[in-house]
Amino acid sequence: MLVFILNNEEFLEEVMSAYIESGVTGATILDSEGMGRFLTYEVPLFAGFKEFMKGNKPYNKTIISVIRDNETLESVKALVDEIVGGLDKPGTGVMFTIPIDWAYGLVPEDEEI
Repeated sequence: MLVFILNNEEFLEEVMSAYIESGVTGATILDSEGMGRFLTYEVPLFAGFKEFMKGNKPYNKTIISVIRDNETLESVKALVDEIVGGLDKPGTGVMFTIPIDWAYGLVPEDEEI
């Protein structure tokens, strides 16, 4: 499973196009919020961090998808990295994989959605 936390939701349409171009046929997109933003704006004790948070996007998009092979994964990684300007730069996003031991309800590989 590929999880991508996109910090700048302005890139969402381009990122989805990259997923499709790479052969990803399905993904779930969730609205999400970073811990720093939550603490700064929702927990009074951390209100002093508001100055530090200036310029950071308040909300993220978390994209979850099942990737069936390394070729697709490498393609998605490369295209997304290019779109966001490099995931190695702070504030662009985080991408990681999680092994899936079992899944039910996935569309078979040879079927198109």
